[in-house]
Amino acid sequence: MASDILPSRYGFFAGCIAVTALASVLWLQTGFQWWLVLALLSGTLTVVGVTDVSQKKQAIRRNYPVLAHIRFFLEFIRPEIRQYFLEDDTTPVPFSRVQRTIVYQRAKNAVDKRPFGTQLDVYESRYEWINHSLVPSHIDGHDFRVTVGSDQCAKPYSASVFNISAMSYGALSPNAILALNAGAKRGGFYHDTGEGSISTFHREHGGDLVWEIGSGYFGCRNTDGSFSPERFAENAASDQVRMIEVKLSQGAKPGHGGVLPGSKVNAAIAEARGVAVGEDCISPASHSAFSTPVELLQFIARLRELSGGKPVGFKLSIGHPWEWFAIVKAIMKTGILPDFIVIDGGEGGTGAAPQEFTDHVGTPLRDSLVFAHNTLVAAGLRPQIRLAAAGKIITAFDIARACALGADWCNAARGFMFALGCLQAQTCHTGHCPTGVTTQDPQRYRALDPTDKATRVFNFHQNTLGALNELLAAAGLQHPAELGPEHIIRRVTSTEVRSLAALHLWLPPNILRDGGMPEHRVFKMYWDASSPDSFGPPSEVLALRGTRLQ
Repeated sequence: MASDILPSRYGFFAGCIAVTALASVLWLQTGFQWWLVLALLSGTLTVVGVTDVSQKKQAIRRNYPVLAHIRFFLEFIRPEIRQYFLEDDTTPVPFSRVQRTIVYQRAKNAVDKRPFGTQLDVYESRYEWINHSLVPSHIDGHDFRVTVGSDQCAKPYSASVFNISAMSYGALSPNAILALNAGAKRGGFYHDTGEGSISTFHREHGGDLVWEIGSGYFGCRNTDGSFSPERFAENAASDQVRMIEVKLSQGAKPGHGGVLPGSKVNAAIAEARGVAVGEDCISPASHSAFSTPVELLQFIARLRELSGGKPVGFKLSIGHPWEWFAIVKAIMKTGILPDFIVIDGGEGGTGAAPQEFTDHVGTPLRDSLVFAHNTLVAAGLRPQIRLAAAGKIITAFDIARACALGADWCNAARGFMFALGCLQAQTCHTGHCPTGVTTQDPQRYRALDPTDKATRVFNFHQNTLGALNELLAAAGLQHPAELGPEHIIRRVTSTEVRSLAALHLWLPPNILRDGGMPEHRVFKMYWDASSPDSFGPPSEVLALRGTRLQ
């Protein structure tokens, strides 16, 4: 640990101190003026370093005293670099950088206005905008909420339309969890625990929690890794736990399990997850508590009963369409309603995943959200089941677009990580996070001040919803629930645009429930063939596979 800390983080600062001391001694002994000049220069840097280490606003300055200012200088001159050193200074700013800048500004309560018009190419394909109204509305506040809970739920929850997506303690540092939950408490929005369960750091500030139950059943498991009803009921009874979310798959690496090595399992992680200190935390690729769609729904009903009637739903990244159809058919067959479904797009992030999974596994959010919404509408289930969306949702426009495509609310992970100070250094899996967000190294995460960052989490949430308020008002609306696909326009080519209403096929209500068949190829191929009693591929798929093998 020390070999990592001193040379790479504090080495330059320590060198400044040493040079200051040495140059001062040599000047006093020799009277040579250049020693004084060197002592003053290095002394100035030493003062800067002392200030960096003692302040709590910027974690990277605490972890990298003096050196961090090189980064700030490069950020400061970036527009000039783009203007004078790039061959084409009209190249649009990369979208991820624009998003990150927006988050930083909103988290710091800085003005997020920009001069000289859009920096995006409005004639580039996939450029999108929201249509405005000539009669803008006035919206008194921006605390947009949605009630979650079907007729089978005894304790509905009023959720914000913008919440913290699943990020586990263990993946995030203790101070990061403290900051996120304190910000959620202050702003009245929920904090998804991730599959790492509920830690003492989640409980300290009392912010609303959505408890995610993954295939490892952390926080509700027996010693053999199976589901424990008793331990689940004990944790779910907490007033802080507002909803339960069963994770079937996550967008960043759907169909892939995970292992938190025992070397990283400290006492706090072990307590939260219900494992022994130093024991590997294994998340299998699939659940052991159920194996069919009907059993999934029965498990959801059981969790709702064990929790005392709290909303219970599931999260998935849509893959094989027949598996999604099988779940919907199981809902229709059993009459058991999940209170909500979170659609996690394949573009979602994680601390570490195989490259192929990150880039090429999982349906992107827009496609999967439209598909899920269409299916529930056609099956007559949409009025009772809430839909949430997650996957690179950062700005108010991202929220508006997701709501227009069918979402009731949105969850975000990386936006709130940016608010914590994340620099996208992409060292999450190494334990060497420069800002203390994704590390269990106390020497690193001590630099992240939970009190200051909780304020930034709160600011980011409030200012983003404030921006959503302005978008809705400009469109003549009052609530995100009023957004439809006709409000969002996408450029298809340089000379052609389409509204999302025209770009996607939207199914009529109840057509599947009433025995009809939508004019949609995927439904025609797989709806009738899928079974509520199996996740397995339909016989038609197996027949095609056999044809290829002949």
